[in-house]
Amino acid sequence: MINFRMSKMVFTILLRVLETRYNLQTLRNISSSEMLRIFLYILGTSAKISQCRERFQRSGSTISRHFANVLEKVSRMATDLIAPEDPFLLAQYPNKYDCIGAIDGTHIAAILPPNEQIPYMGRKGISTQNVMAVCDFNMCFTFVMAGWEGPAHDIRIFLNAIRDPKYKFPHPPNGKYYLVDYGYPQIKGYLGPYRDFMEYEDINWAYENIIDSENAHGRESDDDDDDDDDGDDDGESNNSSGFEMELTRDAIASSLMNSL
Repeated sequence: MINFRMSKMVFTILLRVLETRYNLQTLRNISSSEMLRIFLYILGTSAKISQCRERFQRSGSTISRHFANVLEKVSRMATDLIAPEDPFLLAQYPNKYDCIGAIDGTHIAAILPPNEQIPYMGRKGISTQNVMAVCDFNMCFTFVMAGWEGPAHDIRIFLNAIRDPKYKFPHPPNGKYYLVDYGYPQIKGYLGPYRDFMEYEDINWAYENIIDSENAHGRESDDDDDDDDDGDDDGESNNSSGFEMELTRDAIASSLMNSL
């Protein structure tokens, strides 16, 4: 638990999955178990290569090479795991307002060599990744877009995720939608909160809490970026699909007000 942030049982199961499904193989001079231990030790303790050299009695090049190898396997596993459990789940989600989840961004510290830190440096003075996450109402992540520089705007990351088929974004079925905040375009399938009406604060509260409750300690919402605009939304928030979502939002608000 101290070194790898997981129990022995979980470690053994993870190792077996990586070996059988993602082809993590023992090599002549190093076992698959040690490769995974190096990987988890670096992630769990933020250890540097020099610290790992001492801890595992391996050269820096060996540690770097096998860390990258395990990372590739785990990234493939993540693509398979971080997805809706059932391909038909989105269409059948039992929600009276047809909402299937929420989308938000969070900043996570990025550890980089000094000569690579500038592109990731945000207004908070540290290097971060801007990570977009999608969460359902079972409190499970169904999509994560990681790797973008901290200063990258939410809209740019969002549009890249939904437009590029290689990311396998779980698009909402017809008639369903995600809750998003001000940093995202309001287009068909993506419903933003009211900006100025206190009487509809229940809608905004539902959005804010669904992703915030999933963000681990050390991560922070980038809601204060919401008023920025990098002009990359192609005007989609002003088209007919955006108007359709406004009508949906008004209908939900009216329903909530009538139930009080």
